[in-house]
Amino acid sequence: MTRLALVALLAVALGGCGAQRDPSTLTVFAAASLRTSFVQIGERFERDHPGTSVEFSFAGSSDLVTQLTQGAYADVFASADTGTMDRAAEANLLDGAPVQFAANTLTIAVAPGNPKGIRSLPDLSAPGISVVRCAPQVPCGRAASAVAEAAGVELRPVSEESSVTDVLHKVTSGQADAGLVYVTDALDAGERVTAVDFAEAARAVNAYPIAALKESQKSEAARQFVSAVTGPVGRAVLRRNGFAVP
Repeated sequence: MTRLALVALLAVALGGCGAQRDPSTLTVFAAASLRTSFVQIGERFERDHPGTSVEFSFAGSSDLVTQLTQGAYADVFASADTGTMDRAAEANLLDGAPVQFAANTLTIAVAPGNPKGIRSLPDLSAPGISVVRCAPQVPCGRAASAVAEAAGVELRPVSEESSVTDVLHKVTSGQADAGLVYVTDALDAGERVTAVDFAEAARAVNAYPIAALKESQKSEAARQFVSAVTGPVGRAVLRRNGFAVP
């Protein structure tokens, strides 16, 4: 049995200067859209590296890099876009150059069966349609802005969320008629949503980079995890969960 731990938004607590860290635990900060894939990769990594456990913090990439720059501890960082990883690099957080390991695009998530009849991105601006999207400062939000501009659509969201999983929750809980989410998140939601693809999504492809972190106390294990994500096992998992892989 794996003791894989899923930790959300507790990074600052983990990163206190005097914190005692389990030497067998590898801490990975990863974009919220990577949850399903990275849990699966982490379980395989634990089997292949007996005595090592993987602990994840999943959140919006922008929130994670902010936590890292404020002193939170992690061994590996995986972002949902290159811009956020660039912020980590500019803060001198990275141990080596980041590696692109996946790509993702947006789709429109709606209630099962698409009761509002949404067929295209312009439909999201129709009267009576409540839309939710990611905030502009996070990768999924920047992608949403790009596709809206490409389509000539002005989105009027009822809320802007800090992560794509929060957008998806607004749709699955009935708080919004539609949400712009990654293809992978809609796939992971299964029958809880219907995905409506749109042509403009190709105008905002998010590349996902990963890197070991300079402050890691387990640098070899961190590099091994990066290799697991970018290698054949990781690529197979990511492809199965809907990501495009190099």
